[in-house]
Amino acid sequence: MGQEEIEDGVKTYSSSRKSGGFWEAFRTVAYAVVIAVGVRTFAYEPFNIPSGSMFPTVLIGDYLFVSKLSYGYSRYSLPYSLPLFSGRILFSEPERGDVVVFRHPREPDTNYIKRLVGLPGDRIQVVDGILQVNGEPVKRRRIEDFLYVDYEGNTRRTPQYIETLPGGREHRILEEADNRPFDNTREYAVPPGHYFMMGDNRDNSVDSRRGVGFVPEENLIGRATVVFFSHEADVHWWEFWKWPTSIRYRRLLQSVD
Repeated sequence: MGQEEIEDGVKTYSSSRKSGGFWEAFRTVAYAVVIAVGVRTFAYEPFNIPSGSMFPTVLIGDYLFVSKLSYGYSRYSLPYSLPLFSGRILFSEPERGDVVVFRHPREPDTNYIKRLVGLPGDRIQVVDGILQVNGEPVKRRRIEDFLYVDYEGNTRRTPQYIETLPGGREHRILEEADNRPFDNTREYAVPPGHYFMMGDNRDNSVDSRRGVGFVPEENLIGRATVVFFSHEADVHWWEFWKWPTSIRYRRLLQSVD
């Protein structure tokens, strides 16, 4: 009888521990989810690059961390863009030359990544392929060609330049020629609360010159900061068996300038 009572006691204790272990594991997972959502919403969110409009700065197959701390928060900072408030809170003005992820003004479910070249009040124009800010052409100097392998495995060569924006920030751009359709534009007057964006791959970018227009400050998501993973364009991220030969190791943890 005594032995039976001990066994019953052991069973009860074991059941209690199993129950407590389940709820402990559940709480741990719940905390992890809350922390992950909080970091993604208020600090850093990962994005991947599906197009070549920002060559040579970011490449197809790059995965970036985007800082939401940089510009404050809008509805587009929230999961599913929940309309809990309008405008921005804790807003910090972007700087000319920032690489910015934003929502398309007319397609708010679509993320774009471009370089901010025009601030509110600026006058922006492209003349013979040269960016002009407030009537002054920006400086650019020719450097070595940019080489990359396309989806068909062909090596492509594109003229590459260093462009220096007002204020002194430098970055690389690609310019195949200076007589393409959007190498000569009208002058754009950037309205208050809006920004003018351009891709670094100047002849192959849908941006504020065409298709996008001025970007409202509410549509800004954050500033691209670092490449945390990168693989060749013809390999999917889940094809892990191809990683040893497809990962661009030299790009890992490279800052986005």
